[in-house]
Amino acid sequence: MRAWAEAVACACTAPADAYAGAAWHFRRRCLRALPLRSFPGIALAVVAAVSGCQSKTGASAVLDPSAIAAPGSQAGSPAAQPAQQAGGPASTAPKGNLTLGTGATKITMLLPLSASGSAGENGRKMYDAARLAMTDLGDKLVTLTIEDTRGDSSLAKDLAVKAITSGGARAVIGPAELGAAQHLAKLSGTQRPPVLALADNFAGGPGVYSVRLSEADSAAAGAAAIAGKGAKKFVLMVPAGADASAVEARVANALSIYGAALAVTLPYSASDGAKAVSDMGSLVEAPDAVVVASGDGSPTAVLAALKAKAIPGKAVSLIGTDRWLERPIDPLYEGAYIATLDQGETGPIADRFKATYNYQPDVNVAYAYDMVALSAGIASSVGPNGFSKQVLENTSGFRGSTGLFRFRADGSSQRSMPFFKVEKGRLKLVEKQTAGF
Repeated sequence: MRAWAEAVACACTAPADAYAGAAWHFRRRCLRALPLRSFPGIALAVVAAVSGCQSKTGASAVLDPSAIAAPGSQAGSPAAQPAQQAGGPASTAPKGNLTLGTGATKITMLLPLSASGSAGENGRKMYDAARLAMTDLGDKLVTLTIEDTRGDSSLAKDLAVKAITSGGARAVIGPAELGAAQHLAKLSGTQRPPVLALADNFAGGPGVYSVRLSEADSAAAGAAAIAGKGAKKFVLMVPAGADASAVEARVANALSIYGAALAVTLPYSASDGAKAVSDMGSLVEAPDAVVVASGDGSPTAVLAALKAKAIPGKAVSLIGTDRWLERPIDPLYEGAYIATLDQGETGPIADRFKATYNYQPDVNVAYAYDMVALSAGIASSVGPNGFSKQVLENTSGFRGSTGLFRFRADGSSQRSMPFFKVEKGRLKLVEKQTAGF
């Protein structure tokens, strides 16, 4: 407990100019004080470059050790008491009081609790994650109000606008609906509280931050890792549609850092992946690497066509994305490189979550836990007024159960991820981090 408090206090008291040329050094110094796996109930260290910290006796006085439940315990707050059947989240939306905690910092969380299908199931998983995070970290720091969006993008937008304009919430976690998040990103107000959007494949916007790892991030990190080894000429194959340009922009930007470039981007549809691969041969001579984004579909048709051209091989690397891993690893994945989240980071939270709720957590749980934990960390080290651009967009970033991440001024997130190679149907670690920041 003390190590976590010292890490937060370290971030709080360091002079702002210390971050200008040594952000990564500072974060390592603080994180060495935080043996994450020694504190299963604490997954996120706020290592922000902040000013105006509460000065009394530092974060250790703000964060009461007795408020954190011991690993495997359900003490401290009724928030974490399991409310669903064993083996999975509740089949219906939780009822009753959805206000958790008694802290001075008010946070609104928007979740699709009563939505049908996987959206509702994911919403209820995130609700359980929020309760666990409040028990572990936020019960006496934050008052978390959770509202049901019902999976309705229009309702989610209205609830978010209400939370933003009411003057009560210091930050909004959610919504999970893509349309609602995109609408919020178009708003131009500068005095509004930040939004930590949980929508999948959301690009972000000023003051509306994309929490989830996007395919663009994964593709860019993987491409950068291969470029860092000397590859210069890249081909990007990406599903045609609205997300194609975002993936292309992120990959091109990542490559430019290493003096590499995209020779061509080839959009493809589910029915013409083989044609796109055929076109590649007439457009690019001897590429060093091919990046294949898959979107919501399977990459196997494109991979089969590439395999017929001996890709991957000694001369050409194949780079996949985290979206590939939403399906069982196919034999066609063999030899591909993929940058994705560090599953090892989720271990301490996964163990506590399963012990508390009797089912295995997934990435939805990790994202929701991290955002509530981040809110509690900011409330602890800075106070209710700490949810500023300076804090949220600090270049040192944050460490959570999804690994190291930071938010950018354009609302996108950047993650330092492990880099894997698919060998014999499994992910083999190549590098622990694709990039430092």
